[in-house]
Amino acid sequence: MNVIVSNKFQTQLNALQIDVIKSVNGEFTPDEITEMFANFFYNKMILDVTAIKGYQSVSNIQQLAMGIDMSKVILVLDDSDVTSSQSYLSQLISMGIYNFTRNIDNIPFLIDNPNTYKDVAQYQQISTVANEISKKHETAKFDYEEDVTSGGFTTIIGIKNVTDHAGSTTLIYMLKKQLQNNYNVLAIEIDKNDFQFFNDKDLVSVTADKYEATIRNANTYDIILVDLNNSSNEDSCSDVLYLLEPSTIKLNKMIRRNRGIFDTLKGKKIVLNKSLLDNKDVMDFEYESRSQVFYNIPPLDDKKDKHRALDDLMSRLGFLRQKQNNLGGEKTKILGIFKNKS
Repeated sequence: MNVIVSNKFQTQLNALQIDVIKSVNGEFTPDEITEMFANFFYNKMILDVTAIKGYQSVSNIQQLAMGIDMSKVILVLDDSDVTSSQSYLSQLISMGIYNFTRNIDNIPFLIDNPNTYKDVAQYQQISTVANEISKKHETAKFDYEEDVTSGGFTTIIGIKNVTDHAGSTTLIYMLKKQLQNNYNVLAIEIDKNDFQFFNDKDLVSVTADKYEATIRNANTYDIILVDLNNSSNEDSCSDVLYLLEPSTIKLNKMIRRNRGIFDTLKGKKIVLNKSLLDNKDVMDFEYESRSQVFYNIPPLDDKKDKHRALDDLMSRLGFLRQKQNNLGGEKTKILGIFKNKS
């Protein structure tokens, strides 16, 4: 079920043919909106930007983003000069707010098909590129028009087990095997030697003290996949996937070790691996854990050379050459705001 926070667009939003569990109308401070919905479960919040007091200042949007999960928000923009400016849109994107539109008719579509960065990249303004490798990778997330590797430097994807034996080693092997059809790929595992059993020279095992040197010497690769294991090298990665195997025993063991684990994972890319959960199960999981799942991977046969689920995962991370390999083509979005102006 969804919630609506409206002001200027109250009539149009209330006329939408969507499931609504709660609707409020008026102007509210960011703290008031946070307080209203902090302990309220909902699928998506349709938020009329004019319902936020002082919405013309992006700092008020930022304050709201500190209180609620903006990935669950569809932000309805007005036609004012402020919210139409590229500067305003760019700042929204920099905060990770991608799901915004001016076309209210698009909202039912956006509920099930939220925008990714690729859909709004044209509005992002990039002013500087840092020299340090970690900052350069961070900038890369917001600086591609087609493929995330188009900037000419190596992209590092870290993968870390959160539940015991969640499958990071085998997943990296399968990802490398599939990505290497389109990219030059290296895989590294830290402080383990499990890669030796795959008999692949581009699967490298290193100790933690040799990791940074290995990364520096691997700049001819498009992609480096890193099995982080127990190391703390997340900062060296462009993105990190946190793997959970969502079986009852694995989840209960994880929570008994660390009851605050989902607070730690808030805002991070949670990937369910070896998962038999369907879409409804995933929604239940998100509700119970108060978290958001980035991707849901079913059990896969590591002997096969190609899995569509892995292509879809990699394309979501910006490796768009994988998308071209998907059977059945790509779903087209009908978005009012995200069209190039002629």
